Amino acid sequence: MISPDGHAGEATPVDHRAAIAVETARLVAALENADAATAVPSCPGWTLEDLVRHTGSVQRWFSALLHARVQEPPRTRDVDLRLPDRWDGYADWMAESATVAAEAFAATDPDLPMWAWGVDQHARFWARRMLFETLLHRVDADLALGLRPTIDRATAVDGIDEFLVNLPFATSFAPRVANLRGPDLTVRFRATDGDGDWLVRLRPDGFGLDPAAAATEPADATVRGTAADLLLLVYGRLRRDAEAVTHDGDEELLNLWFDNSAF
Repeated sequence: MISPDGHAGEATPVDHRAAIAVETARLVAALENADAATAVPSCPGWTLEDLVRHTGSVQRWFSALLHARVQEPPRTRDVDLRLPDRWDGYADWMAESATVAAEAFAATDPDLPMWAWGVDQHARFWARRMLFETLLHRVDADLALGLRPTIDRATAVDGIDEFLVNLPFATSFAPRVANLRGPDLTVRFRATDGDGDWLVRLRPDGFGLDPAAAATEPADATVRGTAADLLLLVYGRLRRDAEAVTHDGDEELLNLWFDNSAF
């Protein structure tokens, strides 16, 4: 069965607000005894300190947008971050960022109409987006520290969907997305550990999930892996040639997709 947003598979609901707190706590736990200067290979040029600063800043900025009930693109990203002076205060600051977010959620109806850069023009967009910003950067920290990242399956399924639904709208900060065009070409992402099937159709004027496509419809290229591995793959945290994923079909189409879909 395919949902209205184009996602085919199980519809296990994810409590984005609660999951943000969980993912933040996991990130904070990983920081114990960690060196601020640790390189983060999945975010080239960043240290662990850069990663934590970015993740907490995003949570606080999104929270400010929710409090302001923005109805148009913000002209500034300035927000009072209250950054600590020393690295040994960053873990507490990161935990406090999740508290700031929780307070914004408590004060905002998720169905409130709001500007958002993606497809869903409601406050709930920002909670969902914040979750996957936090989760992916928690994974980045795990990888940098030599830890094996784990991702809840239902959350991974929701994250793949969130990425693919919003990607066509990401050109303002990921301009290469505009290159994802084709003469009615299709890429399928299929989970191997349960329900989960997404068909992306590239057209001359753009691309997007095809909500009318049946799971049995053939695709020009197909990528398979567990939901968690597919999530890491679409976000560039897992290489396409990794043993955890398989793919077949049009290699040039796959090159086009993976060369231009990252953000």
